[in-house]
Amino acid sequence: KTAQTNGDFDCIVIGAGVQGSFTAYQLAKKNKKTLLLEQFVLPHSRGSSHGQTRIIRKAYEQNFYTHMMEECYELWAQLEREAGVKLYRQTGLLVMGPEKSANYQNIKDTLQRNKVPMVVLTHDNFSQHIPNVNLAKGDEALVDTTAGVLFADRVLKTVQVTEQFLKLGGVIRDNEKVTDIKPGPVVRVSTSVGVYHAKSLVITAGPWANKLLANTGLQLPLEVVKINVCYWKEKVPGSYGMKQRFPCFVQTECLESKVHIYGLPSNEYPGLMKVCYHMGSKTDPDQRDLQKDKSDIEILQHYIARCFPGLVPEPAIVESCLYTLTPDHHFVLDYHPAYSNIMIGAGFFRYSHGFKFGPIIGKLLCELSLGEVPSYDLSPFHIRRFQSKTRSAL
Repeated sequence: KTAQTNGDFDCIVIGAGVQGSFTAYQLAKKNKKTLLLEQFVLPHSRGSSHGQTRIIRKAYEQNFYTHMMEECYELWAQLEREAGVKLYRQTGLLVMGPEKSANYQNIKDTLQRNKVPMVVLTHDNFSQHIPNVNLAKGDEALVDTTAGVLFADRVLKTVQVTEQFLKLGGVIRDNEKVTDIKPGPVVRVSTSVGVYHAKSLVITAGPWANKLLANTGLQLPLEVVKINVCYWKEKVPGSYGMKQRFPCFVQTECLESKVHIYGLPSNEYPGLMKVCYHMGSKTDPDQRDLQKDKSDIEILQHYIARCFPGLVPEPAIVESCLYTLTPDHHFVLDYHPAYSNIMIGAGFFRYSHGFKFGPIIGKLLCELSLGEVPSYDLSPFHIRRFQSKTRSAL
């Protein structure tokens, strides 16, 4: 612990998940004295950034996400080169959905508009390309061939602990819960261990964002939900495996659900494929284990029995994760409405928008923190879009 762990910093980042870690890393790269605070002992599995794998893709309904992902892929590749660590594996992403549905068509149109390499599959040729999956009647399918799997745990370790942040002079303090924030020209942050001051503050606290923002007189319309992360046993080990180049997949809607169902090839637990329902039940992040709703698992069992005949339709392992949702499911990237030296990054809704955007979110929050013009139009992510829903005591 260096001499600067108590006292003054150029910037403090609260929350050492993927977004906070990349923000701190970008600030340290700009030679800013940066403190990264985390309430739990690292690594931990209490938030939204843990686990071994995440999907990376350009297949989105909105043009601006696909556009941002262009640079994001470059930033991931740059980090791999800098750290000498493999962080990404290309598998492709299979997107299935009713041919005439808006969700599916919007994804297809966005990929075509942005000239993303893809293959459209018909009922006639589907099984040649994708074995062990039943394409529902009336569904079409496409493959975003650029997509793949990010090795999430490895990413966090690389960004936080190797030379990427610490050797740039950054300071990480884990197991330090923030107890108070006093806004001002110099922000004062009190924790369970000490008091720190900084010219700017970035809050990337995931499910705990509103608990921290309460200290600044702001509440955002964020909802925290607990997701059941389910792993399903392959009847023939490896038949849906990453080594067999089985793709990640998203089912935009289906007989069982109007909500996305997504999956990743078997890898992290050999012989088990991760398939999850893209929504959960409202929870308090500090009492997540009290939330025991399993209705999503029943939906998944029916879906898997119908569409993935090579999986046992009973989950072998169920883990949990928290999502933080905004009403429109787009994230928040903005200045605090009353304090221009406090930046907020929130609403990173795990498989949909979260992990894969880490490098670009870090870059954007760093730009906001330094008063620079952001690299992208951030109007879809402004706080003012909530207006009356944003309750402020200021």
